Amino acid sequence: MNTRRITAVAQDLRWFKSSYSGAEGGQCVEVAASRGTVHVRDSKVVTGPALTMDRTAWAAFIGFAACHGNEG
Repeated sequence: MNTRRITAVAQDLRWFKSSYSGAEGGQCVEVAASRGTVHVRDSKVVTGPALTMDRTAWAAFIGFAACHGNEG
């Protein structure tokens, strides 16, 4: 997993906003998948840094979030 600035290649990806993001803005993330890699960025800063990880790490994160998302 790493963080890097969005490259021209990543800008050409098809980004999807989280289904939990409301129409009012706020805390929104976008996700894009490429061959073997998942990219996550702040929807308000599309040219800013993105978190990148392999699909196995993404699946582990989603599994953890699904189990612990309502805590807190």
